[in-house]
Amino acid sequence: MNSYKIAVYAGDGIGIEVTREAVKALKACQEVFGSFALEFTEFNWGSRYYRETGKITPPDYLNTLDGFDCILLGAVGDPANIPDRIAVVPLIEMRQTFDQYIGLRPATLMPGIDSCLEGKEYGDIDIYCVRENSEGEYINCGGRFKPGTEDEVAIQTNIHTRKGVERILRYGFGVAAKRGRHLTLATKSNALRFGMTFWDDVLEDIKGDYPDITVDKCYIDALCMGLVQKPEFYDTVVASNMFGDIISDLAGAVTGSIGLAPSGNVNPEKKHPSMFEPVHGSAPDIAGKNIANPIAAIRSGAMMLDHFGYGDAFRLIEKTVVDTLKERKVLTRDVGGSASTAEMGDYIAERILKAK
Repeated sequence: MNSYKIAVYAGDGIGIEVTREAVKALKACQEVFGSFALEFTEFNWGSRYYRETGKITPPDYLNTLDGFDCILLGAVGDPANIPDRIAVVPLIEMRQTFDQYIGLRPATLMPGIDSCLEGKEYGDIDIYCVRENSEGEYINCGGRFKPGTEDEVAIQTNIHTRKGVERILRYGFGVAAKRGRHLTLATKSNALRFGMTFWDDVLEDIKGDYPDITVDKCYIDALCMGLVQKPEFYDTVVASNMFGDIISDLAGAVTGSIGLAPSGNVNPEKKHPSMFEPVHGSAPDIAGKNIANPIAAIRSGAMMLDHFGYGDAFRLIEKTVVDTLKERKVLTRDVGGSASTAEMGDYIAERILKAK
């Protein structure tokens, strides 16, 4: 039996609540299949640790996490007490230090879920955003000169490397080959004359290696309009770090609830741990109320099992979620029910166990 060490970094706000339910579902899968063992180690990093120490994480937290096979993250952010630019640092550091260069963000309109878009039904929207996760707009390159004066200057520099752009595009082509064989590149080369034209050029250089994939490019502003006006057109969307962030949040919204949207931050070579997290944030307005939807966290756990090679376990969790939404018996209030976070998590775990 293969055994995997999982670091549970629940973080802040509802992250603590939904991660607890993801662990329940994972333990249920472990019992059903019996072919793998998951060893969970919990860390109280984030706002809780900050209140005790004045720091978000211990100084050696990256070395600690590098000893794990995967990281299960809840959410980061406690804006009433910690500036977001500080709270989010560990998230970006983990992605970059562990070379989690593949950001996977599926967004599907699930059964029984009402989209904010009229006339859309289950399966009409099925978008897979492949986000460059390790460089681009989110690297720490820049600074502020003469702060606090009328002459203050702020510089924020994006860096795109051929290695980084090519590997994310090739990964995106691989995803498209397994799905609808249609790849869209999010770009803005009409205005960003160096960085985004570079993305366009790399796409042109390699697309001939994938003759069975239909390719198009779309400016990020037009793409956002398209995701609202005709989301069924899009299948696999490849984007830079910031563009992928924007697209996946919008895609989560048009598919009914961002509380359903999972994600993975993946190091495909498995030289370092990958990290799986719900797309949503810490939602401080509902934190502690036990009303958050745990499905995004549960589905993120399913993606982790798929990363380990347990596709059957991944599909069991996905099917259980779909069946739960179709049945509409136990749902949190964001998707039309009245169940608590824990009640919905318990129900999904129980349904998984019935597959044994």
